[in-house]
Amino acid sequence: MGKIKVSILLLIFISCKEHRKGKLDDGILSNSEIAFVTDRDGNSEIYIMDANGGNLRNITKNDSLDFSPSWSYDGERLYFYSKREGNAEIYSIKSDGNNLKRLTNNHSPDVLPDVSPDGNTVVFMSERDSLSRNVYVMNNDGTNVRPLTQNKFYEESPNWSATGQEIIFTRQLRDSSDTSHAANGEIHIMGSDGTNVQRLTNKVGYDSGARFSPDGKRIAFYGSNEGTWDLFIMNSDGTNLYNLTNDTIECYSPDWSSDGRWLVYTAGSKGNYNIWKINIETKERIQLTNTKGRNESPVWKK
Repeated sequence: MGKIKVSILLLIFISCKEHRKGKLDDGILSNSEIAFVTDRDGNSEIYIMDANGGNLRNITKNDSLDFSPSWSYDGERLYFYSKREGNAEIYSIKSDGNNLKRLTNNHSPDVLPDVSPDGNTVVFMSERDSLSRNVYVMNNDGTNVRPLTQNKFYEESPNWSATGQEIIFTRQLRDSSDTSHAANGEIHIMGSDGTNVQRLTNKVGYDSGARFSPDGKRIAFYGSNEGTWDLFIMNSDGTNLYNLTNDTIECYSPDWSSDGRWLVYTAGSKGNYNIWKINIETKERIQLTNTKGRNESPVWKK
C-alpha cells in the first residue's frame, strides 16, 4: 500500500511539473503582466493586465494624455510620458499606481522612454536642441541628461539590448522629393554611448517600434506593407528579414515575452485598435482586449 501511495504521489508530482513547464513553454506565466495604453476612460491612460487579458487596472488615473509605458527590469516601476502639466515630459510611477515622479522639465517635448537593463539609465527622445527629435539618455532620477545623436533627422522608438551595450532606434531618411507624412524610416543600431551608428533595414516605407528579443539575437518591428502595417522579424544584424503577420489590418508596436516565443502587439483599423499576442513559431493569435477606441503600445513585464 505504501508503494502504491508513493507511485501516485510521484505521478502527481510529474504531472504538476509538466503542467508548470507547459505554462513556461507557452511564455504566459500566471504572474506575467502587460502594460498598455487605452482611451476607454475618455483619454489615454496606462493600464496593466495579466498576460491572458484579465485583472485590468488603471495605473495613471489622470485626465491628460499618458503614453508609451516602459517597465523597469525589476518590474517595480513604469516609465512613460505625459502631458499632464502641459508639455510632454517623462515620469515614472510604481506599478501599483503610487509614488509618481517627474523626471524631465524642459520646454521641448520629451517622449518615448526605455529603461536600461541595469535600471540606471533611461533612453528617450527629445527636441530640446531644436535640430529635430533625437536620442537622449539620462539617469533614472532625471539627472545627467545628454544627447546620443545630434542631427536634423527625425528619430524615434529607442530600445536597449539585453546587455545594455546597444540601442536600436528609427531614423527617418527622407528623400527631397518625398512629401508624404511618414516618408522612409529605417531601423538603426548604435553603441549605448552613441557611437558606431549602423543602418539595419533597407525596405520601402516607414519602419519603427523595433524591440530586441530577450536573447538579443532577433529584432521585431513594424513596417509598411502595401498600404498597411505588419510585424516583421529579423536577425539583430539585419539579415533574415521576414513578415510575421501579413495581415489585412494594421499591426504595430510589438514587444517580446520573456521567453522570446510570443509578441504582444496592437492590431485594428479605422480608429478601433486592440491588444493581441502572437506565437512567432505557430502564428497562433489571441486577442487580449476588446473595446472600442484605441488600446495600444503594449509592453511585457520581463
